Amino acid sequence: MFNFLPKNIQKVVMPPIKTHGIKTKLVRFILSNISWDGKGRWVEPFLGSGVVLFNIQPERALVNDINPHIIRLYQMIYNGDLTPEEVKSYLLSEGKKLLSNGEKYYYLVRERFNKTGNILDFIFLNRSCFNGLMRFNSKGEFNAAFCRDPNRLNQTHVSKIVSQIAQIQQIMRGKKWEFRIGDWKECIKTVEADDFVYFDPPYAGRNTDYYQKWTENETIELYRFIRQLPCGFALSTWLEDKHRKNEHIELYLQDFVKRKFTHFYRIGSYEEFRGTVIELLVIKSGYEV
Repeated sequence: MFNFLPKNIQKVVMPPIKTHGIKTKLVRFILSNISWDGKGRWVEPFLGSGVVLFNIQPERALVNDINPHIIRLYQMIYNGDLTPEEVKSYLLSEGKKLLSNGEKYYYLVRERFNKTGNILDFIFLNRSCFNGLMRFNSKGEFNAAFCRDPNRLNQTHVSKIVSQIAQIQQIMRGKKWEFRIGDWKECIKTVEADDFVYFDPPYAGRNTDYYQKWTENETIELYRFIRQLPCGFALSTWLEDKHRKNEHIELYLQDFVKRKFTHFYRIGSYEEFRGTVIELLVIKSGYEV
């Protein structure tokens, strides 16, 4: 019988934005450990950068994120309301202004974005903020600092971003993908037996929020909720780092299939959140490779 997953990919498709906990280095590991026939929808309640979605490339998908700017960006690319040519023209123009005025211009764009929500400004900020750490305050305002490199949006870098947008636009073409903004629980209310849900929530205890605070209670609620799903699922989380272990694993996830992957984080808001981490992919029994 043909299975849509597992899947071996030669070259990882890179998304045009970066988020906390981006799965660029883990996507091959994830795709090679899940078994799914692909009959239903691929569902992601925590889309983040979209890197897993863009590499799986399902025919049908339901994807969601609490961050409205991420979903609006990908919805616009999907609909054809934002083109690679438009992004190129904007970033080259704004990149010149950034080179001339540096930090001052970055904060001008940040202020402008927080008033208008312009999606092109969102791309600008995401690719020129400090340490690649997209961050929002409690009011939903982008508040990451400048990366200190006024030449961050030079022609080479802009060409790379534009190529990434063109590639995912091509991947999306002809596919039935639905984009939603909101709570993860609302997203999975309608999942059916043939669907497969991939969860990539913020990692509790590792300070990886990028839009709203994610609490320990929400983590526990998610771990309890997945037991009710009528379909297959996989969940990304962490097992341990050099400082501590994730106590939730033995308490709430002990009876699921687990796959480990050692990963090194080079960015983080605090030094203690950088370094080697043992990542964990938790899989519903019967859907593992």
